[in-house]
Amino acid sequence: MPLRITLKPHERLIINGAAIRNGDRAADFLIETQCRFLRESEIIRESEADTACKRLCVTLQVIYLADNPVEVEDLLVRQSTEILKAMPSSAPYLLAIQDEIAAKQYHRALKRGRDLVAHERALLDRLAAVGDAA
Repeated sequence: MPLRITLKPHERLIINGAAIRNGDRAADFLIETQCRFLRESEIIRESEADTACKRLCVTLQVIYLADNPVEVEDLLVRQSTEILKAMPSSAPYLLAIQDEIAAKQYHRALKRGRDLVAHERALLDRLAAVGDAA
């Protein structure tokens, strides 16, 4: 079953490593074969990765788009270990990411990474609220 993607004007898309930018109008694409793709709205740029969990998501993006993801998995393990030390409540998220990586479900691992970033954001917001109250 093909996947329909609608790109907004000037939106970018990466398909199997090729960067594509849409023109002035919305455009529909049908992806009929298995491929790796990321929409611009799903991408965290390295310059935007200002937290440990966002940096881990950048690594997950590289793993997802890479032809040989095994080369980057060591970095993912090191990042996960550091996050777990600093934020023990991240354990279920990191375990879910690792399970998806082990099953070679890289896009699902990326989704679990976004869940981890949301968890981190909630913790940081709670810390900021406590700091403001003090």
